[in-house]
Amino acid sequence: MKQVKAIIVILFLLLVVILAVQNYQALSTPISFRANLLFMNAESSGLPVFLIAVVTFIVGVICTWAYGISERLNLKRQIKALMRDVNDKEKELNSLRNLPVTTEDMSADQSPANT
Repeated sequence: MKQVKAIIVILFLLLVVILAVQNYQALSTPISFRANLLFMNAESSGLPVFLIAVVTFIVGVICTWAYGISERLNLKRQIKALMRDVNDKEKELNSLRNLPVTTEDMSADQSPANT
C-alpha cells in the first residue's frame, strides 16, 4: 500500500511540474496589489503569480497547523478531565465494594409484596 501511495504522490508532483513548465509564461506574469485606505495608500511592486500562489499556500498550511495544535491541546485537556473523573469514579466504586455486607430484617410494611 505504501508503494501505491508513493507512486500516486510522484505522479501528482510530475503533473504539477508539467503544468508549471507548460504555463510558465502565465505563471510569471507580474501582478501588483494596491490598497487605498483612508489613512494609507500603498502599492506593491509586481509579484509573479507563482510567488503569490506559493505564499498563499504556505499561509494556509500555517493557519491549518495552528488550528490543529489548538484543537489537539483542547482535546488533551478534555482527556485529562475525563481521566480524573474516571479515577474518582473508580475510587468511589472501590470504596463501595469494601463496605461490609449487612442483612437487615425487612419489616412487613417495607416488603415489596405488600404494595
